[in-house]
Amino acid sequence: MDTLKVRDAKDVEEVVRAAIANEQPLEIVGHGSKRSIGHAMATNAVLDISALNAVTSYEPNELIITLQAGAPLEDVLSLIDAKTQQFAFEPMNTAPLLGTPAVGTIGGMIAAGLAGPRRIKVGGARDHLLGAHAVSGFGDSFKTGGKVVKNVTGYDLCKLLAGSWGTLSVMTEVTLKVMPKPEAERTLLLRGLDDAAANKAMTAALGSPFDVSAAAHLPKSAFRANTDGLGDIAGQGEALTVLRLEGITASARHRAGSLRELLAPFGTATLIEDAASSGLWTTIRDVLPFAAGGALGAWPVWRIVCPPASGAALGTQLARETGGDVIYDWGGGLIWAALPPKADAHAPAVRAGANAAGGHATLIRAGEDVRRAVDVFHPQAPGIAALSERVRASFDPKSILNRGRLIRGTAV
Repeated sequence: MDTLKVRDAKDVEEVVRAAIANEQPLEIVGHGSKRSIGHAMATNAVLDISALNAVTSYEPNELIITLQAGAPLEDVLSLIDAKTQQFAFEPMNTAPLLGTPAVGTIGGMIAAGLAGPRRIKVGGARDHLLGAHAVSGFGDSFKTGGKVVKNVTGYDLCKLLAGSWGTLSVMTEVTLKVMPKPEAERTLLLRGLDDAAANKAMTAALGSPFDVSAAAHLPKSAFRANTDGLGDIAGQGEALTVLRLEGITASARHRAGSLRELLAPFGTATLIEDAASSGLWTTIRDVLPFAAGGALGAWPVWRIVCPPASGAALGTQLARETGGDVIYDWGGGLIWAALPPKADAHAPAVRAGANAAGGHATLIRAGEDVRRAVDVFHPQAPGIAALSERVRASFDPKSILNRGRLIRGTAV
C-alpha cells in the first residue's frame, strides 16, 4: 500500500489532485486509531496527515485553540489541562474499546464526532468546532467558520465535517472552543435499580433545576464483577445509576444535597467526589466494561442513539433477546450494547429495535468479516440518503476521499 506523508496543506492539495487525475481513491489517516470503524475502503493509497501536528495558536483567556488536524489528542488535552481547561464535550478515547494504542488525533476526534457523557448538557464535538481549513475532493483548499464564537458569516460548513468520517474533505487545521474545568465534581450513586426505574430516576434528575451534567445507568451484570475503573464502587456487578453535578464547590455540594432529596423515592443515594467521580465518568465515557482486553473483548459492540424515554425498553429487550450486556449514557439516550459473537453481530435485532424507537445504531467494534456482512452505519431513509449523497458529491464528486467507508458495497 502506498503511503503519502504530507507536510502542509499545499502537499494535501497536490496529493488529492493527483489522486483525482489517476482516479485513485485515498484513505485519510492521522495515527490510524479508528481505522477499524467503518467498512474496508476501496483503495490501496493512504494520505497520512500525522506530520500536520502543530498547535497554531492557543489563547486561554479567549477560550480558543487552533490546531493542525494531526495534532495528538493526548498532548492537546495535557496542554489545555495545564491551564485548567478542557474540551467540554469530553471526547471519547476509543483505544480501550478497539484495543488500539491511544494515539488519536484532533482531526480524528472531529471526523468521528464521538462525545462523552457531558454531551447531554453542552452538545457534541460539532457544537464546539468554530472553524476549519480543509481540502475538498476537488483538490481545493477552503476555509469555513472562524476564530470567534459568534461567527455568522456564510454557511456553517464546519458542522458538516464533524462526524463525516473523512468522506467530505481532508481537514488540515481546526479551531475549537475550550472551557474552564469545573472546580468541583460530585456524583450521586443509586444502587439496585432495574432499567425502567433507573430511566425514571435519570429523567427526574435531568428535569430538575440542579444542573445535572451527566446521567448513566449500568444494569446488574454477571460480566462486570471486576471492571477496571469502577473499583469497589460496582460491588459484585450490581446495578448502578449515576448522576453528576459540577461547578464551584459550594454550589455542587448544595445541589447534591437537594438532588439526593429529590431521588429519595428511588433509594438512598451515596456520594463520591472529585477524583473518584472523574474516574467513574472516564469509565463510562470510554465504555471500559466492554474493553477489548476485558471479559467481553471478543464481542461486537453497538452504539445506539434513541430518545431517552425509549432507552430502557430497547436496552432491556436487546439484552434479553441476545444474552448481551448494555450500558446507558445520556439519561438513556445512548445505549452501548456488547452482544455475543454472531456472523451478523445481531444486526437485524439491533436495527429493528433502533428503528422502532426512532433511533439509529452504529457497529463500533467488530471483525472485518462481520463488517463486510452488515452495514456498520445505520441505513438512511431514502430522502435523507439522497440529501446526504448530494452533500457528499458537492464536496467530493469523484468519491476520492475514504471511498466505501460509510456505505457497504457501493462506490461511495
